[in-house]
Amino acid sequence: MNCNDAALLIHAYLDNELDAVQSLELTRHMVGCEACSAYYQRHARLKSALANGQTYRRAPAHIRMSFAPENPVQASRPRRRSLMSLAQAAALVGFMLFGASALVYGIHQRNIVSTAIVGEAISSHLRSMQAQHLVDVVSTDQHTVKPWFDGKLDFSPQVKDLAADGFPLAGGRLDVLQGRSVAALVYHRRLHVINLYQWPTDIDSAPQATTNFGGYNVVRWSANGMSYVAVSNVPPDVLALFVRAFRE
Repeated sequence: MNCNDAALLIHAYLDNELDAVQSLELTRHMVGCEACSAYYQRHARLKSALANGQTYRRAPAHIRMSFAPENPVQASRPRRRSLMSLAQAAALVGFMLFGASALVYGIHQRNIVSTAIVGEAISSHLRSMQAQHLVDVVSTDQHTVKPWFDGKLDFSPQVKDLAADGFPLAGGRLDVLQGRSVAALVYHRRLHVINLYQWPTDIDSAPQATTNFGGYNVVRWSANGMSYVAVSNVPPDVLALFVRAFRE
């Protein structure tokens, strides 16, 4: 995919109107293309701002006062004080703009990483649906699946039996996301497959975030020094039930 193709698809991508293949191709392109990623982020922020009815921000009192009409008492004060107020206001605005720029840049970098992880997780989910790719160890017993990972990873994954919640364990496998080995647990919801990826992270905890790409729902979060990504084509509320059951 080139930049011209990406520019035509980005708005549909924001509205979740692309199919899985187009979403993955565009995600991979934006990860490696700074210009297209920046274009996407600008429009994503604009869309978010337009959807937010609380974007109005009232200026601080000392800035409002610096532009207020002078009364007789204020007119008798030295003009230098007004100039100082204006200079202080300008410095404050400059500081706020610098802070906002740094915040936007940080959010932009995190969004690129998150987008890349989601794209790779969906790609892995699609590959797992091919014959002989879903599981390396076939078992509904968590006490069989968890020990199978011993010696194959540099961490011990959390494995839970969720059959009572309507999500029976089918097994597990080794996988790779962003160049590192991860544990992939496989659960079923009737005829649907849910892949749950997990790996260690430096972030102790991060709030749960839900995304949809091309009909595939993704929930990602961090807890107790581990990152998790759940991927499936089950409805969002069903995937939320699965995540809640696993986190309890």
